[in-house]
Amino acid sequence: MKIALIGISGRVGSRLAAELLMRGHQLTGIARDISKVEAKSGLSLKKADANLRESLTPVLAQHDVVISSTSFTFTEPAVVIDAVKKAGTPRLMVVGGAGGLEVAPGIALINAPDFPEAYMPEALGGIEFLKVLNSETELDWTFIAPSAEFDPGVRTGNYRLGRDQLLIDSAGRSWISMEDYAIAFADELENPQHSRQRFTVGY
Repeated sequence: MKIALIGISGRVGSRLAAELLMRGHQLTGIARDISKVEAKSGLSLKKADANLRESLTPVLAQHDVVISSTSFTFTEPAVVIDAVKKAGTPRLMVVGGAGGLEVAPGIALINAPDFPEAYMPEALGGIEFLKVLNSETELDWTFIAPSAEFDPGVRTGNYRLGRDQLLIDSAGRSWISMEDYAIAFADELENPQHSRQRFTVGY
C-alpha cells in the first residue's frame, strides 16, 4: 500500500515506519523536522505541519491510507481530518490514547483517582480527537488505543485486542510495547476489522 505517516519522527511513528517498511509498504514520512529521520528504502520524506491544511493536504494526496501519529496536545483533529478528505485519501488511522478507555462501567481511565495530572492534556486531546471522528461520516477511520503503559520495548509479536475497556494482564498490569503496538496497527491496516471504531491493544 501507499501510506502517508504524519509524525514519523516521534517514538511511535518511527516504530510504525519500521514495521510498515519491513512489510514492503511504500511510505511517505511526514514531520515538521525531517532532518533526523534516517533515509531507508521504500521511504520518502516530506516536511509539513499537521496543523496547517495548506502544507499538509498536498503531501497526503495519492495515498491509500493516512496514519496520524502526533501528540494530541498540539494537534487539531478537524485540521487533520479535513486535510485527509481534501487530499482524496479514503482512510485515516489514528494512534490513539488510553485515557478514554473504561476501567469500570461508565468510568474512564482519565477519571481514575491516580491518573497522573501531567498526562491530562494529552488524554483530553485524545478523547476530543475520537469525539470528532465519531461525528465523521465520510472517512473510513480507525482509532487504535494503546494500554496505560506505552513505552519502547521488545518486539515479541504477542498482543491481544479489546474494544472500549482498558486491557489488564494476569498480574494486574496494563501495558504494551510500542513495537508490538506497531505490529497490531499494521495488522489492522492490512486486514481491516474495525472500520469507524476504536479498539485497544495490550498484553
